[in-house]
Order: sequence, then C-alpha cells, then structure tokens
Amino acid sequence: MSPLDPTRTLADLRRITAAWSLDGQRIGLVPTMGALHEGHLSLIRLAKTRADRVVASLFVNPTQFAPHEDFAAYPRDEKRDAALLAEAGCDLLYAPTVDAIYPSGFATTVSVAGLTDCLEGEFRPGHFAGVATVVAKLLIQAAPNVAVFGEKDFQQLQVIRRLTHDLDLPVEIIAAPIARDADGLALSSRNAYLSAEQRKIAPALCRILAETARVIAGGETIAASEEAGRAALLSAGFSDVDYLETRDPNTLDRLGPGRLDRSARLLCAAHLGRTRLLDNLAVARAL
Repeated sequence: MSPLDPTRTLADLRRITAAWSLDGQRIGLVPTMGALHEGHLSLIRLAKTRADRVVASLFVNPTQFAPHEDFAAYPRDEKRDAALLAEAGCDLLYAPTVDAIYPSGFATTVSVAGLTDCLEGEFRPGHFAGVATVVAKLLIQAAPNVAVFGEKDFQQLQVIRRLTHDLDLPVEIIAAPIARDADGLALSSRNAYLSAEQRKIAPALCRILAETARVIAGGETIAASEEAGRAALLSAGFSDVDYLETRDPNTLDRLGPGRLDRSARLLCAAHLGRTRLLDNLAVARAL
C-alpha cells in the first residue's frame, strides 16, 4: 500500500472533511506528533470502529516543549509514518507546517485551570497550555465527530476532556487503553532513546506500578505504598522519580495518606538516563 500523501493546508483539510460530512460520513481524528509506533496505530484502528473516515494529524508542536526539552531532537520520519498510517487504514494525513498552525500574529492560548497544576504541569511548566491550544485548534480544524487519545498520557486525556466540555466542542473524546510491549513497557516514541541496558530496566516501571496498585487496593496506606514504589524504582536502576502518586481519576486531586476509599489512578514519571518515561494504572477501591 502506498503511503498517504500529506495534506498541508487548512483549506484542503476542510474541503475534504466537508465533503465527507455532506455525504453523511462520521469523521474520526487521531492527533499525533509522528514517530509512530503500534500504540498510535491502535488508536487509528479504534477510531475506525467509531467513524467512517479517519484523519491522523502529524505535528510536532513546539509550544508544548520547554527550552531544555527535546523539540529539535524529537524523532521525525514523515514518509515512514505515512506508510504506517496507510497500512492501518487511515484515510487522510494532515501534516501542517508550524506557520500553518501558528501564523504570524497568533496570540491566543487555551489554558485549563486545576487539572494542569500538578504532575506533568508541575515538572513541565507551560506544557499543557501548548497541548490544549494545539488540540483545540486541531479539533476545530478537522471538525471530527470523535477523537481518540491514549490513556498513557492520562493527565493529557483529562485536560482534553475538560477543554472540549468547557468550550462546547461537538466531539466525543474516546480513551484508548495503553499499548504495551510483551514485557509490559508502555509504548512511547521516546523509548527509542533508551540504550540496550536501559531497555532491560525499563519494564520495571510497569511491574512496580502494578505491585504498588495491588498493595494499595489490598488496604495498605497510600503514603507508605507510594514511598515503597519510589524506592523500588530507584533500586531497579531508575535515576530519578519525578512523581509516583495516587490521584482521583477525574479531578486529579491528590489522595492519601491513608487507605484508599474510592477508585483511583496511580501515575508515575521516572528517568532512565536522559529518557523520561510515563506510565499509569487504574487502582481498584480497597475492600
């Protein structure tokens, strides 16, 4: 199958999607930053079960990277991505330029209060303003009926749900389960940064999160369980743990320090050398 021929302009995107809508076809959108892997392709396949036509966007968004982060080094291979999307059954690849998304004089930022003040928002100031702004633009531009986002970036998913609700955007946000390698490591474009030795260590993140979730669900106190989880990650070879915290899955409010009294989400960001890995798991309410 030939790679998809990228659509670059908003005018072309709207011309194509408007024709689909007039024909009564439902449209699905899967926003990506490229460097596609099986996790992204699973989002495309899920979107195809909920829509007649699927649009994937490919845009490495500069406004969600801090100055010290890896925007310039972020992996890019549009031709490979276009071929993978075609194989997955995607109907349209929207790959705008930076100037097309942020033209001269662009002066608007979408900010979601509360949900963005913790976790990634604490360690990556300004990140979610960049995410929320570009996602809002993509949803307005493509005008999909549904849009699919992965649960691996769980905080991002909740931010997007909130902004679409608050701005009355007529789109259903669908959450896709985390795609993992056979050893449990959550799929991520940044996994390519791991050395061979680091790749052997990386699956410990999922295992330790699963054990932490198990003991919390079993009635151990949240504070002690989180502390043990962080210590276990460092013992496994992770160089630093930004956070390992139990949060309300809807509000992202901090839970603890006692026993769990509701369903929750356990979220973690940990470093292996220069690579920062994210993962999260649902935690059942303790009986």
